[in-house]
Amino acid sequence: MTQGQEQRDVSRRRFHLGVIYTLMGTIGTAMGIPAVIYLLFPPKSRKAEEWVEVTDLNSLPLGAAEEVVFRKTRVDGWKVSSEKTSAWVVKKSASEVIAFSPQCTHLGCAFRYEEQKKTFLCPCHTSNFDLDGNVIDGPAPRALDRYLIKLEGQKLLLGPVQKSPEA
Repeated sequence: MTQGQEQRDVSRRRFHLGVIYTLMGTIGTAMGIPAVIYLLFPPKSRKAEEWVEVTDLNSLPLGAAEEVVFRKTRVDGWKVSSEKTSAWVVKKSASEVIAFSPQCTHLGCAFRYEEQKKTFLCPCHTSNFDLDGNVIDGPAPRALDRYLIKLEGQKLLLGPVQKSPEA
């Protein structure tokens, strides 16, 4: 083998190694850029709609509970979804309204309104609650959880659920 042939083999070898390393670097960079961007600029936490318009106050009966069904936007990481949920709303007066989360505070069963007794009854373990959400009897450890409420004219808006304190 002559020196010119060795030199040509070495430069061919270097050329191929250069191409391989360039391709590996390009692939590594292309795969690493999204990870670096995610680490340096994490996604902004998007809040779902805090307040949701659920009903008109004129449609609610005075002194009784009414189940109101509405759509709520929920954000879970990157996924934004709209889900149907409900609240038990009690109109105490023209300007005083209470809205309860539809789950019993004992084990999360859905409770119902007993119109004759003017109480809420959980069918799972017979917890009873009055129209203010307080425990009358049963195994429920605390009052019903309430939604934050905002009134805009005759529109009822519900915010996040506030857990009631332990009894």
